[in-house]
Amino acid sequence: MAAPERNPQPKLVRVQEKGQVTLPANVRRKYGLKKGDFVSVTQTDEGILITPQEVLAMQALDQIGEALRAKGLTLEELIESGREIRGKLIEEEYGIKST
Repeated sequence: MAAPERNPQPKLVRVQEKGQVTLPANVRRKYGLKKGDFVSVTQTDEGILITPQEVLAMQALDQIGEALRAKGLTLEELIESGREIRGKLIEEEYGIKST
């Protein structure tokens, strides 16, 4: 994704009947937004911030990675731990032993 512009020029768009707005084509192209993509809408002191959902997912993954590193864990260790816990729960709940 492209870096944010330093002093972006405001784009004027009209709010439609159901609260819909159309993002300008150059903005959609720049951020790779297509019909059906999700965006997050956040209220700020300055107004409204629209963020592509992919950006939020990447930020969340970065935060998870930082938390794992802080605890000295790798993603693989976390996944394996989940498998072990899931196996124990299935055995307790249904009497099925994992192999």
